[in-house]
Amino acid sequence: ADPTSLPRLGCGSMGGTQSLALPHGKGPHHVGCTDVMVGHTQQGLFFRLFYPSLPRAGAEQPLWIPRYEYCCGLADFTQHSRRWCAPLLSVAIGSCRVPVSWNGTFKPCSSRYPLIIFSHGLGAFRTLYSSVCSELASWGFVVAALEHRDHSASATYFCTAEAGREEWIPYQRVPQGQKEFYFRNKQVHQRAEECVRALRLFEDISSGESVLNVLHQDFDLSVLKDSIDLTKVAVMGHSFGGVTAVLALVKEPGFRCAVALDAWMFPLENALYPEVPKPVLFINTEKFQTPESVAKMKRLSSRNSQTKIITILGSVHQSQTDFTFLTGKLISRIFNARGTLDPYKGLDITSRAALAFLQRHLNLEEEFDRWDHLLEGLGDSVVPGAPFSRSNL
Repeated sequence: ADPTSLPRLGCGSMGGTQSLALPHGKGPHHVGCTDVMVGHTQQGLFFRLFYPSLPRAGAEQPLWIPRYEYCCGLADFTQHSRRWCAPLLSVAIGSCRVPVSWNGTFKPCSSRYPLIIFSHGLGAFRTLYSSVCSELASWGFVVAALEHRDHSASATYFCTAEAGREEWIPYQRVPQGQKEFYFRNKQVHQRAEECVRALRLFEDISSGESVLNVLHQDFDLSVLKDSIDLTKVAVMGHSFGGVTAVLALVKEPGFRCAVALDAWMFPLENALYPEVPKPVLFINTEKFQTPESVAKMKRLSSRNSQTKIITILGSVHQSQTDFTFLTGKLISRIFNARGTLDPYKGLDITSRAALAFLQRHLNLEEEFDRWDHLLEGLGDSVVPGAPFSRSNL
């Protein structure tokens, strides 16, 4: 069964009072955002880039759901009819915006920003983790939120060399008669390779190569040339993206550590667990993990004392996506997007634990170690390890 990292939509009963109130980053930097697509084939790359920016009055804010096609993809993923579900989704959430500056002016930094490559969950796409990505950018990270082309995104596309032509890549279920493990394992390897290619792209930019963004945004990628510290790179992801981040550590020595949000460990072959060379921070929600998945995390933590597992109480799998910030009881119940924990508090715990971990393993000279207690599972609404059958939400 798919561990849907997006909720099932009962679109028939959506109220019109829905809105998305995504939080502003709490760090010292304003946040800018742009989309980057490189190459004219499926082997290229597509991601949304979040970065520290200079404040600008009246800056345009990007749409949260960037195109109508993504509403169609969400309908497909949740197994509802596109004919009625996509327009309803579009009306309910199509006008929501992310509180960052679209193509905002990049804020130069002599000491260079660390880099995070972010991998989305099954049925998601590049924009659905805008809250956590913009929070990290506000603390001085450049974050590239990939949109994977392994048929695990609810929809994605590339632009062919023929002017203006788009090729859409639909979400694909496990084909009948095929074992889910083999299908997902192939996908997780493709996803991890895309993470590695994203790092290569930033290496190219840093070496002064001119990289063409086929989307022709008003953002010049060459401004990143002397502003990213390629010795300080982490990989991060949610659900299917969490296990993607773990595998990326195996494939690429340039990734110093991984942060895995509610990782779905199923797709990774057992032979690779002893090969994971670097520390991982597993931030789990209370309601998603299985004993099998946690056993795999514990295999990693038993081999590396720097690998940490913590669980956020009162949280569900969607608590680590933007869906948790959809207001309106109706839609959040339909989306199964909320546990009992306040979503803003959940984001705080997630981002602060991640920042403390990144400071430790990327050797950052910040004060994120003030949140080190979270890495031991100490604090309000967080516990160490992965307790089972605790409270009922």
